[in-house]
Amino acid sequence: MIKSELVQRLTEKNPHLYLRDIEKIVNAILDEVTNALTTGNRVELRGFGAFSVKKRDARLGRNPRTGAHVDVDEKMVPFFKTGKEMRERLNLEDG
Repeated sequence: MIKSELVQRLTEKNPHLYLRDIEKIVNAILDEVTNALTTGNRVELRGFGAFSVKKRDARLGRNPRTGAHVDVDEKMVPFFKTGKEMRERLNLEDG
C-alpha cells in the first residue's frame, strides 16, 4: 500500500471528512514520526510497533556489477519492530 492508497481508504471509511483534511492528517503523522527519528527519539505505537534508528558502521562493500571494492560510510538507518498485537494478527492460523 502506498500513501495515496492509505488516504483513499481512510476517506472511504470516513465520508464525513474531506480528502484534503485526511491527506493533511496522514502527512502530519508521518512528519512527526520522521522528526522524532531525526532527533534520535524512538516512536512507539502500542499494538502496532516501534520505529527507531540504528547506526550502521562503515564497511568495505562490493559493487555487484563490477566486483570492485567500495568504501561504504557509516550511516543511520530506520528500523521497525512489530508490536505483539500485530505479530499475533499476522500469525493467525486458519481453522
